[in-house]
Amino acid sequence: MYKVIGFPLTRTFRVLWALEELGQAYELTPAKPQSDEARAANPSGKIPVLIESGESITDSIAIITYLADKHGALTAPAGTLARAKQDSITNMINDEMDAILWAAARHTFVLPEEHRVPEVKTSLRWEFSNSIKRVESRLTDEFIAGDQFTIADILLTHCLNWARGANFDVESEALLDYGKRMRARPAFQRVAELAK
Repeated sequence: MYKVIGFPLTRTFRVLWALEELGQAYELTPAKPQSDEARAANPSGKIPVLIESGESITDSIAIITYLADKHGALTAPAGTLARAKQDSITNMINDEMDAILWAAARHTFVLPEEHRVPEVKTSLRWEFSNSIKRVESRLTDEFIAGDQFTIADILLTHCLNWARGANFDVESEALLDYGKRMRARPAFQRVAELAK
């Protein structure tokens, strides 16, 4: 059984969703960033952390990639063109959506107040809008990285949900419809119940 340390309303959601999609048993230790539980598993205090065989695996994308590779699902096989496409879109979403949303969060509530620059959010919203167009152009099938559900879909859906919560507009009917389809998945719904 896997152990997950984190809080479902964070990037921990991605890990829990992957585990639910894979049908893997896990134990969730609810912990917020920088809590004693988080620091015990990861000296940086960041969440999520996946514990397996006494080892800590950190960073949500690294964790879901590991789980997908280990269980041979939610991913294209390594060394294939399909995997290259999946990795490409995963990195694009991380660079062009997640990074922007995280920058906005840091300047809203993460950084000490004297280091926040709220005005930066105007340029971040502009940049995010351009990123939405680029990501939308990659949506050619039901899923973002081809004809099957992958970890790239977990990442993109999480970022779309994060954008909504952060008041970043997603001006794309195609991506809004895509998000609704992904949130309707039973595994997503099970994790959403944990987050309540």
